[in-house]
Amino acid sequence: MGNACARWLLPVTLGAVLAVAGPARAIDFGNLANKAANSAGNAARDKAVAEVNKKLLAEGRKNQCSFKTDSDEFDKGCDAKLKNLANTLVEVKKRLKVAGVTSYKFEVSGHTDSSGKAEHNKELSGKRAAVIVRELVARGIAANEILSVGMGSDRPVVTPDNTPAKKAKNRRYEIQVKFS
Repeated sequence: MGNACARWLLPVTLGAVLAVAGPARAIDFGNLANKAANSAGNAARDKAVAEVNKKLLAEGRKNQCSFKTDSDEFDKGCDAKLKNLANTLVEVKKRLKVAGVTSYKFEVSGHTDSSGKAEHNKELSGKRAAVIVRELVARGIAANEILSVGMGSDRPVVTPDNTPAKKAKNRRYEIQVKFS
């Protein structure tokens, strides 16, 4: 009787698999397992990147360098702040490596307040971001790991920026990890 049960179960089980898979398709469990593993890996990577970006934003705000009005020239007191930012990037690189994140760049985005013409602000913010990148490279960050982009007044932190204090908050740079 044990043999009869085995003969009976086998065709039903195979039939069930064939009915699910269909005649033209096969289920690739190896590919599904790879997708699940990649998804878990991506979730861990995404979590690490989110934590790193949060830290970079906080450090950038804490170590914000001021620029002279309508210029890409620093006001006084930026050297220590730039040193802190460079040290933070070195720390972040280590954290990303531990998390298995290898294909990324640090993006320095420059921002302006809403005063002036949009095209001028875009150009000025790009120059300011490039100055920050040059300074970070001079402090040991590899040039091929960092890029600059000018955002102008497109992404304000405070709206409307109708007071000197609010305008000052929008004149900033931010550093984020971006996948390359």
